[in-house]
Amino acid sequence: MTEKTTLRVFSVLAIRAAVDRLLPLWQQQYPDITLDIAWGPTVVIEKNIAAGQRADAVIVTVDALDRLIAAGEVRAASRIELVDSQIGLAALPGAPHPDISSVAALKAALLNARSVGYSLAGASGIYFRQLLENLGIADEVNRRATTIPEGFTARLLVEGQADIAVQQISELLTVEGIEIIGPLPPGAEKTLSFSAGVFSEAEQHEDAARLLAFLRSAEARRIFEASGLSWRE
Repeated sequence: MTEKTTLRVFSVLAIRAAVDRLLPLWQQQYPDITLDIAWGPTVVIEKNIAAGQRADAVIVTVDALDRLIAAGEVRAASRIELVDSQIGLAALPGAPHPDISSVAALKAALLNARSVGYSLAGASGIYFRQLLENLGIADEVNRRATTIPEGFTARLLVEGQADIAVQQISELLTVEGIEIIGPLPPGAEKTLSFSAGVFSEAEQHEDAARLLAFLRSAEARRIFEASGLSWRE
């Protein structure tokens, strides 16, 4: 009888919708390997690792994985490039979709919104806060903004707390009952890139390598792209 194992993974929220769709296929191919995934923003994952938490595999931003490899936490040879993710805006179906085709239009849309929802800890939220500063509208937008420490900002739309949500498009699509307005326009656009690797002291390093190979498969690519993500070559 084959022994069942549990593979511990730290992963960014940006790929959660895709991974949820991939899990049945993974369990079909590897019925004896259960995935235990701790989801969170890259900033939180890095803090947890610095505090001593460990897993078998990790999926974070490219820069964060660079740091983990440099620190000896992740095996350089195990690294894979995974997906790119654009930051965008969402609204409720039937609600007005403001023009965000230019930086000037985006600025007007944010200023005219009743409340803009974004995440404080996520990579998209960190970028968005800086974007507001760069546009010179941080104080005015933040006076009416609805923020969350981490998680999916499109929930604020459904709960009636915001009429525009800002996050990675793949994360916005995780919440049912919303519509994508579009990505940030040229001059304000931001694409986040994600990589994965195996921890240097992983207990299940062979299974972790199987997971990374699975995430680079043709089946995974199809589902990632259907979830609003772009494949990294």
